[in-house]
Formats: sequence, structure tokens, C-alpha cells
Amino acid sequence: MWTYTIGPFLALLPKTWRRALPFAASINWPHAVTLSGFAELVLAILGLAEWYSISMTTWVNRGLEVAMNGKAGPGITDQAIGAMAWFMWANHPLTWLLGYLCVEGAVRLCGAAFSESLLGTLPLFLIDKAVRVFWGGSKMAEEVPGAASSFFGAVSEKLLESSVPDGADEISYRQNGTDEILEICASRKKPDWDPPKIVRIEETYYRLEESSKRPGARPFRYTLRKLSAGVPGRKVLLYTPGDAVVTGKC
Repeated sequence: MWTYTIGPFLALLPKTWRRALPFAASINWPHAVTLSGFAELVLAILGLAEWYSISMTTWVNRGLEVAMNGKAGPGITDQAIGAMAWFMWANHPLTWLLGYLCVEGAVRLCGAAFSESLLGTLPLFLIDKAVRVFWGGSKMAEEVPGAASSFFGAVSEKLLESSVPDGADEISYRQNGTDEILEICASRKKPDWDPPKIVRIEETYYRLEESSKRPGARPFRYTLRKLSAGVPGRKVLLYTPGDAVVTGKC
């Protein structure tokens, strides 16, 4: 699903940005880039044809109006007006932009379809290179991929939340040797629940061992291990089960 919905849009990103996506492995990038390049080529051709029709009609009509008013001088012909209109269209910045998109779309399409060269769009590629050159080996250069990963991770979680209805948590208990393991499955991400934070549930303390995402009505799973002694403090997370459903396994 990701490949054919948001994949073609994300395929415009440079390779380094794509690798920072938390769901990058779920997308068939050759298919996504092929579809993205094909769409870019077709849309650019359609835009170029529409722009040609509008601009030629406008400039030819203006040329004829000037000629009929006698402002163009004697000897002006329809062919000269048409040639001038074509010259203005060919040198317009929008014509060059649409022409570039045609070429880029064709290159990206052929590269992905025939040589597995998965290219993004050139402007974003140049921005990525400029960032790397500007910051070089500094700490900021190391933080850029992490910031991108955090951003796309947050977007992914919001999309996941919007795809399922809000519902009560499911709680399950199990034994792992001498340890008691608690699993909480939720339909919404719990803020600040990052391992290895301590969670207090009523009078019992747990250490958050793992947080993960999975398909289903409650995609956010939290695995906690019971502690033998409490660790009170301001940084302890408080959890109230409320109307949570206790099951054998969530």
C-alpha cells in the first residue's frame, strides 16, 4: 500500500533522506521511483502542451491586435507574428521549467525501470549536498539524518493513529522465568513512553523494556518488566488502567 500511495511522492527525496524513513523497508522503491518518474513525465508533458496553447493564443492575438492598429509598421505578416509568439514561448522561464521536468521524469523513469538507478528530484539532491558540504563533518551534519528520522517517525505515527479508531487499552500478564511481564496494547501512542523509563501502575513499579508498532486495532505495544522495589520520583510515569481490558494476550 505504501509503495503506490505515498511512495511516488517520497521517491522525490534523495536516497539519504529515504533511508531515514522509519517505514523505508515497507516500500518497494524501484516501483515507487518508476511510478514517480512516469507521473512527473506525463504531468510535465501535459503542462507543457497546455502552456503552449495558452501562450501562443495570447501572444498571437496581441500581435494581431497591434498589427491591426498600425503599431507594428508596414509589411508585418501572420507568419512573422506566429514566429514572434513561438520565440517568446520558447524563451519563457516556465517553458524551460516544464521542459526540464520532462527530461528529469524520463531519466528517473528509465533509470528505475532499466538500471535500478533510483533517483530523486535534482533540486532536493542539491539541497542535500549543500547541507553536507556546509556543515561538513560537524555535529550538525550528524544530527540532520536523526532529525529527519524523528520527523518522519512522528508523521508515520500520526498516520497510524488516524487509520484506527480510539479505544480502550488491552493489558496482558505473563511469566518469563521469575520475571512478571506486562504488555499494554494501545490505539494511541503514549507520550514520553520511551525505554527504559519507569512506569507506576497503582502501587506497582515496572520498567519499560520495549515499545513497538504492529498492524491491528491497537498498533502501539509496550512491554514492561515488574520491579521488586519502587523507585518514586518526578520522572516516574503514572499509568491508570481505567477501562482497559485484561486479556490473555494482546
